[in-house]
Amino acid sequence: MRASPRQQPLHARRRQLIALAALGATALMLPGLVAAQGAWPSKPVRIVVPFAPGGTTDILARVLAPELSKALGQPFVVDNRGGAGGNIGADMVAKSAGDGYTLLMGTVGTHGINKSLYASLPYDPQKDFSPITLVAGVPNVMVMNARRAQELGIQSVPDFVRYAKSHPGQLNMASSGNGTSIHLAGELFKSRTGIFMTHIPYRGSGPAMKDMLGGQMDVMFDNLPSAMPHIKSGNLKAFAVTSAVRSESMPELPTVAEASALPGFEASSWFGLLAPAGTPPEIVNRLQQETAKALNLPAVKERLLSLGAIPGGDTPQAFTRQIDAEINKWAAVVKASGARVD
Repeated sequence: MRASPRQQPLHARRRQLIALAALGATALMLPGLVAAQGAWPSKPVRIVVPFAPGGTTDILARVLAPELSKALGQPFVVDNRGGAGGNIGADMVAKSAGDGYTLLMGTVGTHGINKSLYASLPYDPQKDFSPITLVAGVPNVMVMNARRAQELGIQSVPDFVRYAKSHPGQLNMASSGNGTSIHLAGELFKSRTGIFMTHIPYRGSGPAMKDMLGGQMDVMFDNLPSAMPHIKSGNLKAFAVTSAVRSESMPELPTVAEASALPGFEASSWFGLLAPAGTPPEIVNRLQQETAKALNLPAVKERLLSLGAIPGGDTPQAFTRQIDAEINKWAAVVKASGARVD
């Protein structure tokens, strides 16, 4: 026969009371624990830009960050970590915790080109990230320092090719870093036209553009958003865009394919938001939804279109498929151009 509570030893009754108290405390704490775990974001979120300030990647991150801050109630802070064609910043994010507090503004370079261009890549662009959404797509534009172009009598792509062929090695080509679309667009142009230019890589489009404007650099295949203000001011002479079709922002510019009879020439850029692999799907989906809303705001859309960028906002699944396709596409371009970084 089971003993009644009064007949049980005192120490046994004490253990039961302690156990019941613990269960009660856990029940009281459980809603708070669940709320704490689900309260993302509860602190500032960092968006790593893998290039120096001033380039298109940086511009897009700084357009998007304030809108995400307003939507999600925490600061979204842009952190520039340039170097190695975007690999330093991308690798830092790849090795960060998948908790939604460290994101990457990835590019066609970090997630399309570099896997084929670099002999050894410190991260895997497919396995080490959770794609969130495409932020924008942009054409590149072939530009020269306007004064330099005037001095050399270069006013078009054919003029440029003729001068480069008759003065081999005398023109230099700036880029935002080895392996970026800016670099590879130039390498593809060199390969298709048979000209030689000395490539000078920088730690981002901003520093490269500074020397372009100063006359230290001759030509650059820059992203249209970062080059457009200088084209409009007259400091840069634009020859052509590198996309398959003309840009709506500057429809007067021909494509490189049109201007130089290079059928099929295309070397456009894109930029997208990614998180480290293992980031909870609910955080990835929330970021995609809020980014898509931000990109559809009239002021944001107008700002991007004025820069020559086409807003994105697609699903994580669609962005994942795009990355896979771009890696295959650029592998063929890298092979054809002969570009390689050890």
